[in-house]
Amino acid sequence: MNEETALLQLTGDASVQQRFLEMSHLYDAAIREIRTRLEILDREFSILYASNPIHHIDSRLKSPRSILAKLERKGLPLTVEAAEEHLQDIAGVRIICNYIDDIYRLADLITRQQDIELVEQVDYIRQPKPNGYRSLHLVVLVPVFLSSHMELVPVEVQIRTIAMDFWASLEHQLRYKSDVEATASLKYRLQLCAERSAALDLEMQDIQREMRLLSENS
Repeated sequence: MNEETALLQLTGDASVQQRFLEMSHLYDAAIREIRTRLEILDREFSILYASNPIHHIDSRLKSPRSILAKLERKGLPLTVEAAEEHLQDIAGVRIICNYIDDIYRLADLITRQQDIELVEQVDYIRQPKPNGYRSLHLVVLVPVFLSSHMELVPVEVQIRTIAMDFWASLEHQLRYKSDVEATASLKYRLQLCAERSAALDLEMQDIQREMRLLSENS
């Protein structure tokens, strides 16, 4: 069953189906816009400083079915208007960096762009979640220019190091893709792994800074 057919079955209204498809196009355009800006910044750093702050970029767009399911879980109307008002994670971009310094540098460069508006910032690096999760989360409004007008579209941006992403991906897989509930002992071990990954990030950052100083002074 394709997305259009499934959406029509869920809403029972072809006009609502069309509105959700139009919204998906809008949020997909916002993802493309911010990805392009990030790639330009990364290329600039490569040319000017012979370094790339971005290791790679992932992105995802919630499907209309996922949007409707989340609205239903929240007890909200199954409408485009409710999705636009209450959901900030329809469009998501994840930036994987080499070093912690790169995370904050990129966040600053993104939010200082004149037509990007910062809506929210949550720093799970300086204040990790209880389970050990670390990442910098931003919600930004990105301009999307359509044929007749411009719209500011929210995009959730997660910025983390390779080590943070490795831990988060495996933790998510173990926690949500498994048929069994993790024991207290396993949760503790996962948290310990997060702390060790964080220590590795700090050590690699320190090595990178020292090597840069040596290069500048040589």
